[in-house]
Amino acid sequence: MYNTEVLKIDDNLIKENRISDIKDTVVIKKAADLIKKGEVVAFPTETVYGLGANALNSSAVKKIFKAKGRPSDNPLIAHISNKKQLSNLINADIPEVVERLISEFWPGPLTIIFNKSKIVPDITTASLDTVAVRMPSHPVALALIEKVQLPLAAPSANSSGLPSPTKAEHVYNDLNGKVPLIVDGGICNIGVESTVIEIKANQVNILRPGGITKEMIINRVGKAFKVISEHDKKVDNPKSPGMKYKHYSPQTPLWIVKKSSINNIFSDNKLANRKTLFILTKETVDNVNLKEVDVDIENMGSINDLNYIAKHLFNLLRDADKKDYDLILIEEVPDRDIGEAVMNRLKKAALKII
Repeated sequence: MYNTEVLKIDDNLIKENRISDIKDTVVIKKAADLIKKGEVVAFPTETVYGLGANALNSSAVKKIFKAKGRPSDNPLIAHISNKKQLSNLINADIPEVVERLISEFWPGPLTIIFNKSKIVPDITTASLDTVAVRMPSHPVALALIEKVQLPLAAPSANSSGLPSPTKAEHVYNDLNGKVPLIVDGGICNIGVESTVIEIKANQVNILRPGGITKEMIINRVGKAFKVISEHDKKVDNPKSPGMKYKHYSPQTPLWIVKKSSINNIFSDNKLANRKTLFILTKETVDNVNLKEVDVDIENMGSINDLNYIAKHLFNLLRDADKKDYDLILIEEVPDRDIGEAVMNRLKKAALKII
């Protein structure tokens, strides 16, 4: 058991992207020291909070799996701060199309699958011959990686299966006593995990949708490459996190409500004796006659601002879990742009779609 500390980085340093100043803070120095000693540290990225350890240290990475209760066949993503670190992790030349994607989207929420070098231990990659790598854009994440001068294996900093953490308090609620330090960098800006891609010949396979959308990738790679979403495939040996196991689930049962079912759902006898929370888009809230409905409703934001919905999704689910509901019903959103990532997370989390 650890006496978990939560130490905050100055908001102004983050807003002004002052990576050098953040790197010199007492908080980052302490975090870096812990990681160099083989410990795990939770820290913010632009997507969600990560639980970081030296990606090249098997015993340190093992602590990530223990703290989270994560299955050992679920591979981790190695986070880097510069391309030299990438060259040490991979065992292949970088194709021109990958260089293009790196130039456009790194630092940022794009993870790329590469053939791994011998220095990457099997525990980091779930014994695969590939390694998933990304360069985060959050100044705190970059400052920490630069300070330790090591790639950090860093899945989401939550108990495995629960909604991912987008605030330091989410991490504390899940991992208090299981990690020595949580670096508080405020709310994560994107709110869903990175996009994971694998490139084969003239095809880009999206293994997990995220902050870099399918549409953005298509615009960058051009017509010579097909861009295929493969995240709904069932796999025994996943190359990406989020492909095999149930994820992102609140402890309260969650159902997805199709838009076509909204008008009838309030009178459904199946819900009569259940304390239910409806999480609905602004457009639905504005069009439902709430005076005739005795249910709790949470506004998730407008379908015209899918980025807002993505940013606040996991926080909504975690807040709902605190309120003793029997059931959470959440409205589907358009399966486009970052809405594809939102629906991917909800389908992984939900018990059913009605």
